[in-house]
Amino acid sequence: MNVGPSVCDVNRRRANCAPVWYSQAAMVISGNHRRGLTATDRSAPGRSAARERILATAYELFCQEGIRAVGIDRIIEQAGVAKMTMYRHFGSKEDLVLAVLDRREQLWTQEWLVAEVTSRNLSPQASLIAIFDVFDGWFRRRTFEGCLFVNALIEIADAKSPIHKACCAQLENIRSFIGQLATDAGITDPRSFAREWHILMKGSIVAAGEGDVAAARRAQHLGRLLLANVLPFQAPAP
Repeated sequence: MNVGPSVCDVNRRRANCAPVWYSQAAMVISGNHRRGLTATDRSAPGRSAARERILATAYELFCQEGIRAVGIDRIIEQAGVAKMTMYRHFGSKEDLVLAVLDRREQLWTQEWLVAEVTSRNLSPQASLIAIFDVFDGWFRRRTFEGCLFVNALIEIADAKSPIHKACCAQLENIRSFIGQLATDAGITDPRSFAREWHILMKGSIVAAGEGDVAAARRAQHLGRLLLANVLPFQAPAP
């Protein structure tokens, strides 16, 4: 399964690396769009091997090729399951997409991005800058696939669509992480700052998709300028 970072990288840092405040916020928001999952499906012991194959196959294909370009029949064929099995676990393609977005939030946002940044034990300001150090390694991977949330948001432009709403919620989860770092750094308007910082993050991902492998470094430079503009003045130590 391609997650941007390798699955081995993700498994080195599990969800308990994420701050408690972030994990709780993400659980509340992401829970709103788990349309295709029953209580049994959401518990790890209850997940069948067939369901996991379907989800893993859809995850890989949606990340690499997009949502509209990948049909249900192709997912069924590559997962090696019967159509009845597919629809027993996911009532529709929309339900499957929502489950994939939920899995992406778990693997990419919580267990990779948040865990990679927080595991470095840096100050809040340095943690914000470190986001682009993490991105730099991702952008240089041959398997770099971009942001599934942004890609899906563009593909499913209807603001009333559950998929569109789920993507917005997942992006808000990321801004919650940024906003907490901004609050801890003493930035006076952390919500506004989080949106500005998120623009740098999303812009660098798009630039990397164009082939600019140095996009994270360029965004990091702009981030330093933004931080210098919003951080309270601190007199140098005597």
